[in-house]
Amino acid sequence: MSTTLTEEARQDEPSGDAPVFSVRNLWKVFGPKAERVPDSELADLPADELRRRTGCTVAVRDVSFDVHKGEVFVVMGLSGSGKSTLVRCLTRLIEPTSGGLEIDGEDVLAMDRNRLRELRRHRAAMVFQHFGLLPHRSVLDNVAYGLEIQGVGKIDRRAQAMKVVDKVGLAGMEHRRPTQLSGGQQQRVGLARALAVDPEVLLFDEPFSALDPLIRRDMQEEVIRLHREEGRTMIFITHDLQEALKLGDRIALMRDGKIVQCGSPEEIVASPADDYVRDFVRDVPREQVITARTAMRPAREDETDSGPEVTPACTVATAIEAVVRGGAPARVMDEGKLLGVVDHQRLLAVVAGLDSEGEAKAGVAA
Repeated sequence: MSTTLTEEARQDEPSGDAPVFSVRNLWKVFGPKAERVPDSELADLPADELRRRTGCTVAVRDVSFDVHKGEVFVVMGLSGSGKSTLVRCLTRLIEPTSGGLEIDGEDVLAMDRNRLRELRRHRAAMVFQHFGLLPHRSVLDNVAYGLEIQGVGKIDRRAQAMKVVDKVGLAGMEHRRPTQLSGGQQQRVGLARALAVDPEVLLFDEPFSALDPLIRRDMQEEVIRLHREEGRTMIFITHDLQEALKLGDRIALMRDGKIVQCGSPEEIVASPADDYVRDFVRDVPREQVITARTAMRPAREDETDSGPEVTPACTVATAIEAVVRGGAPARVMDEGKLLGVVDHQRLLAVVAGLDSEGEAKAGVAA
């Protein structure tokens, strides 16, 4: 079950190693004397009232979350929700007003100019919506640009850039200029440039929103492939729910500068925290997101030794196919262990947003 993320309740976050990024009670307020807003009676004012009384606008409001190694953490929200401001605060491209911010346990807000430069050049690379390619340079030299800034020699940086050019599917185009490339190819150059410096974290700020739908899908698949091959930590900003569900291990949904819910795609679709989240996920095909683990029930004695098998991570859509094809409830198996059973009644109830008694589940419109 997912939870609304506050400083008191972050139980849905993965356990394990210390987080790569740790954000605590982060605020970004624009306007005169912005520092007076957090931790005061002004903090609870509606946005319009706050602007009227102080001339200030809150872009990020008391946000807390952790991002763990190897995770794809998606921050999603509509325009003006604060998501792009938030990602820029992580490397202090925008200075937070107050709160705590660490990378690998190091206080980002205490970094001096040299340490910040090292953070941006080596540890956290940004991929923007607007590619910012140098038009007079070749693809190879654009990709190598970050290494050039780091002082890497020409031969070494070109060799490293060539490896990354090949990795993102641009082999054979390394001598072209940006104007000779399509929008999707230009975005691959931007991605390769970020990868070339071998950062610990990739930060994506709505990188594909200006691309045509087919090219956008290809780039999403490229990110999935790279993550599968490298396991690199990624923070991905988007306003597109389908993109968030496709890419994210966890999703933080923002509204008016706050995180209103944080959880896995399945948790957000199955158990929306409020009406705002519910409206967001209303048209999502539940059978494509919710898994057999969520839909299963305990197995009866006569169901333990026969029938089709599915994995706990398979979607309800896949489980429905198995039940129909096998003509019997499907056993949910994990490394030879029987976890439970899914039958047509349970599966159809999940699709309809009902519990096993046919009642509307909490958080789902009947």
